[in-house]
Amino acid sequence: MAKREYSYYPGCSSQKGASSSNLMKSVDTMCQELDIQLNEIPDWNCCSASIGYASGSELPRLTLSARNIALSEEHNKDQEIVATCAACWLATKEAAERLKEDESMFAEANQALAEAGLKLNNTTPIKHMAEVIIEDIGLEDIKAGVKKPLEGIKIAGYVGCQTNRPFGIAGESFENPMYLDHLVESLGADSIPTYEKKVQCCGGALAFSEPEKSQEMIKGIIEAAYDNGADMIATPCPLCQANVEIYQDQINEKYDTKFNIPVVYYSQLISVAYGRSASDAALDGQLIAAKQLEDIAKK
Repeated sequence: MAKREYSYYPGCSSQKGASSSNLMKSVDTMCQELDIQLNEIPDWNCCSASIGYASGSELPRLTLSARNIALSEEHNKDQEIVATCAACWLATKEAAERLKEDESMFAEANQALAEAGLKLNNTTPIKHMAEVIIEDIGLEDIKAGVKKPLEGIKIAGYVGCQTNRPFGIAGESFENPMYLDHLVESLGADSIPTYEKKVQCCGGALAFSEPEKSQEMIKGIIEAAYDNGADMIATPCPLCQANVEIYQDQINEKYDTKFNIPVVYYSQLISVAYGRSASDAALDGQLIAAKQLEDIAKK
């Protein structure tokens, strides 16, 4: 596999000490195995995924992401921008698309960026890391590198809403995207193609503002995984991972359930299947231990 280089936007949630820093650690491990080099965008800023909608107007929200794109174009020239966080990817790609469509907004964004000595060309493709895995590398090459197949594990592929709408993986259904199922199968595990909650929203930030609504949504996601015989849930989204894992105890208390299902990242699956340790795969960062993956990593 030839080395691939991408301009990397890590986003706030993947930083050391953040709730999803285990995502970044496992992505680093995965990229080592897949010969991918991520070149971090210097001086990147928050994509405004949450705060941009809570206050301010459209132009500041889009310009925050436009600044990251402009920095990438200046420092990581001709490299596609990759994000691992679904919200970061969505916010950055939305900004790029909106500013291509609206010449007036594009000019205003560039006027603001000029105050910081930046210029946005806006010719850089924006990708989610899942697109790199599925479209750039391909599942056949992923399968060829497996050293420790994830045999005997049944995994519910929980895509979530942000990595599926409005953009998503090329050619995939919005209602029943299959790329995560195919990835699970390429790693030697059993997928659940008919998992009916794979694109259900986890409630996002409602977990803080209206937890009862969010937890009801999360309950459905977990319940469907159990109903389909899943041993664990895998997702590409850090907010989905956090919400579905963290609130199981509270949901159990409220609904008298006994949920205790691990929720992992696709990057952790790849890292273990490629022969890396549980620590390298950041399995030690789980609140609910993924013991089956830990056992395979120890072999």
